[in-house]
Order: sequence, then C-alpha cells, then structure tokens
Amino acid sequence: MAQRLVSVWQPFFLGSESQSAAIDAATELEELGYARLWFSGGFEENVAPRFREILDGTKRIGVASGIVSIWHSSPPEVAAFAQDAERAHPGRFLLGLGASHAVLLEGSGTTYRKPYSKMVEYLDGLDAAGLPPERRILAALGPRMLELSRDRSAGAHPYFVPAEHTAEARAALGPDRLLAPEVAVVLEADATTARVTARQYTSGYLALPNYTNNLRRFGWTDEDFAGGGSDRLVDALIPWGTAEEVAAGLEKHYQAGADEVAVQVLNGGDATTFPADAFRALAAVLT
Repeated sequence: MAQRLVSVWQPFFLGSESQSAAIDAATELEELGYARLWFSGGFEENVAPRFREILDGTKRIGVASGIVSIWHSSPPEVAAFAQDAERAHPGRFLLGLGASHAVLLEGSGTTYRKPYSKMVEYLDGLDAAGLPPERRILAALGPRMLELSRDRSAGAHPYFVPAEHTAEARAALGPDRLLAPEVAVVLEADATTARVTARQYTSGYLALPNYTNNLRRFGWTDEDFAGGGSDRLVDALIPWGTAEEVAAGLEKHYQAGADEVAVQVLNGGDATTFPADAFRALAAVLT
C-alpha cells in the first residue's frame, strides 16, 4: 500500500442546513489531520453545491462524493463540476459515482435496470466530456464493478462492508488503485448500548438487496440480517468501543489492503449534528 489515510464519512456535511457550520466542522477536521471528507451527493440532479462550498472554505483537505447517483445526474454536467473544482482546487475533489439501489430509484419513478451497463455508459460520457479516470472513483461491491473500478477509475469506495470484502477488493483492484472503504463506528464501551446505536444504522442497509447479496458471498445468512443484524454481523461491520478499540477494528481494513478508511461516526441517525468530540478522540489515536 502506497498510502494509509484516515478520512471522514459523515452525512452531516450534506444534511446541515448551515453552510458555515459545515465549513467550521470541515476546517476542524482538516486541522486534526484527516485526509478527506466524504458525504453523499443526495438524490437531486447534478452535484450538490455543498461539495464546492467546503472546498472553497478549507485549505488542504480532500473532498469526495460518496456517492453521486448515475441515475440523477448527466455526465457532461457532472464532468463540468469536477473540472471546475479541479481548476480551483487542484487534486482535492474526487468524484465518487454509484448505481444506487432499485428500491430507492423505483420509488421515485426511475426504472432501475442493468446498473453495470449504465455505469459503463456513464463512464463513456465522462470520457467524452474530458474527465480523466484519476478524478473519479466507483462505489463497487461485486467482482464486475470492482474490475470496472480498476480499469476505468482511480479505484473503489465500497460501503457497508466487512474487512473480508476489503481483502477481496484489493485482490480485484491490484496494487495500484485506491481502495477507500467506508466504515461506520460507535464510540461506546457498553456492548448493549453500542449495538443499539449500530442497529439504528444497519437496519436500513440490511433492507437493500445490493448489500445483503454482497454479504451472502462471505457466508452471512438471513438469520444474520434479521432484527437489524446478529451480534456477530454488527460486530463485523461496525467497530465499537473506546477510541483505541475502534482503531483496532479499523486496522483490520488496513491490514486487508485499504489505502484509506472513511470513518463514519454513528450518532443515532442525526444528520444535523456533527459528532465533533468523537472525531477529536479518534484523531488522537488515528492521525
């Protein structure tokens, strides 16, 4: 691994109605030594302006979309945003793209079909618009999408995965592509309390077939998915405990081949409050 970066994945940066609060939080994370900020692009058309606002309001920290949906934004418009960000802040914006989920798309009237073919078509559009592969990364879980990440982007940004997936992803990507999994954590030493918080997060994702089908490949079953996840599954997906214990859980992903881990601190599903104390405590042991 050429890199060993600690980044932040936090819904607060899109969820906060206050631009100044988002920039203040980003500035503190920059000062604490985190490498990059990841947050969702949401489901609106094109790239959310918050990405550019944070780039403009900070000095060094990277900013990445995790993810912009290929069903909601056109390649020319997305490429234009990324190219403009690159001109203003060279090397700091990474465009994360993903195929989202059928249940989320079809509820909004969009037909979800052939996501792999859609991604290939989308990347063709970005090529035509002049956005180079090194300025984009794919939310990849299965083997075909990981191979596409290797061949046509900077690498992969898997979400909601155990360390076993990180090892598989590294094998698929080879040594030279960026592997930056998101890993959610709970800073809570009591097992019962930590798992309650974790299940507030896992319950939603275990209702999405893309994630459960991926987990099945590593031996997890319907019994593990019930009730927000078995203790064993929750513990495999969500490091919890003291800052030092959480760091040990994140270490499994680095050992499995991650260059960068995007840490999401869970705080009960609240996207309007930034968990500053948790990121300060983690910075003391991670950065």
